[in-house]
Amino acid sequence: MNARAGNAKESTAERLREEILQMLDGLVPGDQLPTEQKLAELIGVSRSNIRESLKLLENEGVVRAVQGKGRFLSAIGGLRVERPVTKYESITDMLENLGYKVTNLVLEITEGEASEAEARALHLPTGSQVLRIVRLRCGDDEPLVLGIDTVPRDMLPGPVAYRNWSGSLTKQLEYHGNTIESSLARISAVNLPDQYAERFNLTKLDPWLLVEEICITSTGERAIFAMDYHRGSEIAFNVLRRRSG
Repeated sequence: MNARAGNAKESTAERLREEILQMLDGLVPGDQLPTEQKLAELIGVSRSNIRESLKLLENEGVVRAVQGKGRFLSAIGGLRVERPVTKYESITDMLENLGYKVTNLVLEITEGEASEAEARALHLPTGSQVLRIVRLRCGDDEPLVLGIDTVPRDMLPGPVAYRNWSGSLTKQLEYHGNTIESSLARISAVNLPDQYAERFNLTKLDPWLLVEEICITSTGERAIFAMDYHRGSEIAFNVLRRRSG
């Protein structure tokens, strides 16, 4: 199976996983799930596709399989984490899923040498060229997220002036063969740096949740070093913890 076919299969399983989760909303822990055949009929796909999606839910601990009896909703499955930090998604998608009408404002685009922190995060040699994109995401015309994205220059070749930087950066990278698959993130509570608060008229909106994120491609390369400041009064992150084993 080639990589493209593998990604398509994974995408289908993930999509069906979400549909199955929606169908489980009325269940409580311990309730039995419909059979694979019944789910396949309800959703309109093959049993093999349903089986792949159910395996994902089993691996996550949402569903518990009992030999000879079927699958049951687990205690964890009874919890609903509306915005898990374990799910990779674009900021625009996240805000839209929260019900906001989103606008993206491009505040600044610069090219130059990577700083020490950027070079370390992106595994670049000292002096490597990078692009920095500063954008403000607004929800219902209220500033919600200030993002500073740093990208290795060679991952986005061509003139800067002819790109639509208000759109999805991950899609632009994917167009050039750099598909983001996962990320490493660190979350901390901070005040917005003065240089941005004053320049972009964002004073008096502290505190912010700073998400420092390193986005990694399907081939293991580091493609984006993102510093996203989320309005602490408007946005929260949910974490589901469980014992290992």
